[in-house]
Amino acid sequence: MTTDLLRALRFMRRYTLVAGFAVLAVLAASAAELIAPQLLKRIIDVGITGSRTDVIIAAALGLVGVAVVGGIATFLQGYLSARASHGAAYDMRNAIFEKLQGLSFSYHDRAQTGQLITRVTSDVDLVRDFVGGGLVQAISAAIMLVGAVVLLLEMNWRLALVAFASIPATVFVLVKFVGNLGPSFRTFQQRLAALNSVLQENIAGVRVVKAFAREPFEAQRYRGADELLLDQGLKVRITVANAFPLLFSVGTLGVALVTWVGAVQVIHGELTVGELVAFTSYLMLLLQPLFIIGFGAQSIARAGASAQRLFEILDVATDVAERPNAVAMGPIQGRIELRGVTLRYPGSTTDTLSDLSFIVEPGAAIALVGATGSGKTSVVNLIPRFYDVASGAVLIDDTDVRDVTLDSLRSKIGVVMQDSVLFSGTVAENIAYGMPDATREQIEAAARSAEAHEFILQLEHGYETCVGERGVRLSGGQRQRVAIARALLIDPRILIMDDSTSSVDAETESALRLKLDALMEDRTTFIIAQRLSTVRKADTILLIDDGRLVAQGTHDELLAENCLYAEIAASQLVGGERVGMPDHCDLLAERGDV
Repeated sequence: MTTDLLRALRFMRRYTLVAGFAVLAVLAASAAELIAPQLLKRIIDVGITGSRTDVIIAAALGLVGVAVVGGIATFLQGYLSARASHGAAYDMRNAIFEKLQGLSFSYHDRAQTGQLITRVTSDVDLVRDFVGGGLVQAISAAIMLVGAVVLLLEMNWRLALVAFASIPATVFVLVKFVGNLGPSFRTFQQRLAALNSVLQENIAGVRVVKAFAREPFEAQRYRGADELLLDQGLKVRITVANAFPLLFSVGTLGVALVTWVGAVQVIHGELTVGELVAFTSYLMLLLQPLFIIGFGAQSIARAGASAQRLFEILDVATDVAERPNAVAMGPIQGRIELRGVTLRYPGSTTDTLSDLSFIVEPGAAIALVGATGSGKTSVVNLIPRFYDVASGAVLIDDTDVRDVTLDSLRSKIGVVMQDSVLFSGTVAENIAYGMPDATREQIEAAARSAEAHEFILQLEHGYETCVGERGVRLSGGQRQRVAIARALLIDPRILIMDDSTSSVDAETESALRLKLDALMEDRTTFIIAQRLSTVRKADTILLIDDGRLVAQGTHDELLAENCLYAEIAASQLVGGERVGMPDHCDLLAERGDV
């Protein structure tokens, strides 16, 4: 944990100069505090004892000057350290966000959104608090500690040894205190992240919650996570509450012991009253850094736990990494080959795809058909390299996709996913997401191709209508058509449509199909759909079953020759009529072979 906290200081490198001035301000403030007792000593021993008003006035003015200098230095210390720490937090947030953007689908498949949000927000803020406050306080405490020790020894080394007797007990309490706080704060942050996960899921799925009248259940689920957070917060508070009284008790005993021994020395003429007052002041300055460390231990422990959680993300090795010698992919024809491909998702013990091989010629339209969970989406996810194969290779124009840069590869591929995710912004901005410099004419042309232009014009502000978070202001079919337009705008050589018309009504799909048939010419197109009307016109249909390619051919060929395909076809309506099972499949079914 401490190592991670030290690693977090690397984000201060850009702000070294500002941090340096903050340290100088700390030195000035510490010097002001160390000078003040000497002035008090002079007021008592020379001014009061000697009845010298001039000395009292001069020393008093000196105290005012020291207070002013100390106040200004303390202000500069706070301002400069805050400026440096907020800059470091800015860099931390950007670094974590960029890391999350670079991690593969498999990482995000496993990660919880609430956990990631907590790390980018709460954990970064806790590390920032340490960098901006805790670290500067630690430096100030160290300077004060050294200065007080030196001055105590210089004034009266015998009395200083008495003062130092309480330090080992104070240090022991601090070490035990910090050791107990670290794991407690880490658990607290984990439970806070779990609470945020419940909150995020509930807000994102609020329509489902209301549709099934599950508000009481969700309230109880949130309350349960909140109670766990409360319990852990109380445990942390109890640890703090137990430690600080003990710290102050040890410190007070030390002051009482020094005062008693010093008073005896004053009575015997070995020490002046002013020296005892100054000595007691320095003793407080000696104990003050230890108390600061005690208070700062909370910040250090929390920041250490948060830094560990941050580096758990920053240290993750991406599953899909560019090779050092990767080159940009140039213009392509669109020939695709999967050669002996096996895919196993991270954390899984079984293969999702096994020894899969096929070739798609440029410009061909390929439909993937299979039962739910058969691996259809996994196949198309390999082409833009959302996942890496466990063995085998995916080639585009005889080039392994692992040999080219990810940006250049994905710029050649248009993807319309099952979940048509839109971003907060206007309709036009969402269509132009993959091509931000697109003209309005290009945006509208893509919308027309996706049968979206007409409904967009009927929106309140047309193409400038804000779609809301995740496109919530649009219907499912409208979101799908905007997503199709987004993919078509980049004019990809390879087009992947993963169940992209499932939310579109039959009439719109028919009109969209006519446009897409023309658009699919000269593009290599992969289609995954539940409607046979969408896939039956494909040049080739690939039948996937349990992660294996079991048959390929046209609709008519597979319907006549493959019973599994015939069974899938028979379960779906085509033109208002059901597809009948071939006679030989009926006989096999009677014998129990299908």
